[in-house]
Amino acid sequence: MTETHTHNTDGNTVEFWENFYQEREQVWSGSPNFLLVREISSAAAGSALDLGCAEGADAIWLAERGWQVTAVDVSETALTRARARAAEQGITDIDWQRHDLANTFPAGRFDLVTAQYLHSPVAQADEREKILRRAAEAVSPGGQLLIVGHAEWPSWVENPPHDVHFPTTTEVIAGLHLDPNEWTVEVNGLAERELTGPEGQPGVRKDNVLRIRRH
Repeated sequence: MTETHTHNTDGNTVEFWENFYQEREQVWSGSPNFLLVREISSAAAGSALDLGCAEGADAIWLAERGWQVTAVDVSETALTRARARAAEQGITDIDWQRHDLANTFPAGRFDLVTAQYLHSPVAQADEREKILRRAAEAVSPGGQLLIVGHAEWPSWVENPPHDVHFPTTTEVIAGLHLDPNEWTVEVNGLAERELTGPEGQPGVRKDNVLRIRRH
C-alpha cells in the first residue's frame, strides 16, 4: 500500500517549491539520476531513503530493483506526480512522505540514504549541512550515504541568475562531522556529462559525488 505522511513545513519553502512544480506539468525527465544508477546498480537491495525525491524517478528506479523505499519531498505537487507515475508502473509499496527537511525528518534507519542535488535557493545558510548530517545518522551499520550535488553552473550559463556557492566534496565531508572509525569514503569524485541547454546550447555540467559507507 502506498502511504503518504504530512509533517510540519515552513511556509516560504513550501510556497517556493509548490510554485516551482506548478509552473509546468512535468519538471524533470522522468529518468533516474545517472550517478545514482552508476553508484547503486550493483548494490544488494535493502531499505532506501530518497531525500528530495521530486517527481519520483529515483524512488521508482530503486523500487523496481527490489528496494523498500521511503521517498521524501516538501512539495505535495511533486509527490502527487510521483505517486501517480509509480501507480502507472504498478509500484504500490513506496512510502511517500512530505517533509520540510529543515524541520522534520523520516524516522528509522536505512541501508541506503540518497540525496541527489539537494540544493534549494530558499535554504538557510547551514540548512543543507544540517540535513546531510541527519541523513548520515539515518544510515544503518553497513549502509551507504550517497550525496550528489552540482559542482558549478552549467557551461552555458554565462550570467548566473543568483549568487550561489556549490559545496566541494571536501566541504561536504567536513560538514558531515563523521567519525573516521565509523565511516569510509568509498567514492569522492567529480563527474562531467554533456547536456543540452534550454535553448539547444551544447554544454557540460559538472557534479560532485560522494559515496560513504558506515562500518
